Amino acid sequence: MSESVVAQNPEILGGTPVFMGTRVPVRNLLDYLEGGYTLDEFLDDFPGVTKAQAVAFLEQASARLLVAA
Repeated sequence: MSESVVAQNPEILGGTPVFMGTRVPVRNLLDYLEGGYTLDEFLDDFPGVTKAQAVAFLEQASARLLVAA
């Protein structure tokens, strides 16, 4: 998926990166995963984010990290 699933707008949470079409910061997903929670638990708590968005974000972040290494 080459299209970004992340939006940044100074009018939305002061420019914090959020999932497109939501006010859910992408940091929330990372915090959940770092805290030992599952992707499904994150999606249950943030129903405005789709599984496709969350997976695409993780894939994009992984690809960027691997390119930088």
